[in-house]
Amino acid sequence: MEERKVIAYGDYFTEFISSLKEYESRKIFYVLDMLKTGARVTTKFVKYIRDGLYELRIEYAGNIYRIFFCFDSGNLVVLFHGFQKKTKKTPLGEIEKALNLMKEYYESKSKSSKR
Repeated sequence: MEERKVIAYGDYFTEFISSLKEYESRKIFYVLDMLKTGARVTTKFVKYIRDGLYELRIEYAGNIYRIFFCFDSGNLVVLFHGFQKKTKKTPLGEIEKALNLMKEYYESKSKSSKR
């Protein structure tokens, strides 16, 4: 399988990852590498949310992190934003934010392809 390309849309992911300690971000990049190179990533690490939106699931030292993303154009993975999860369920507000960013991403992509 060809390696997937991972990109971040906007500054949301970058802001999130830079707010973490080095060992936390290292664990996130480890899971992202699995997403890049693995044909299939288990549901332990990836969960389908809805409407083409997925969440990357990372646990480290008792903390839980989530990063929203979608697959685009075959082997492209687009990261949206991430957060540290503090409740049992993923907060609806975080899902809505990710869905809005995904919509924004596809609209901006569509505009740039019409030029």
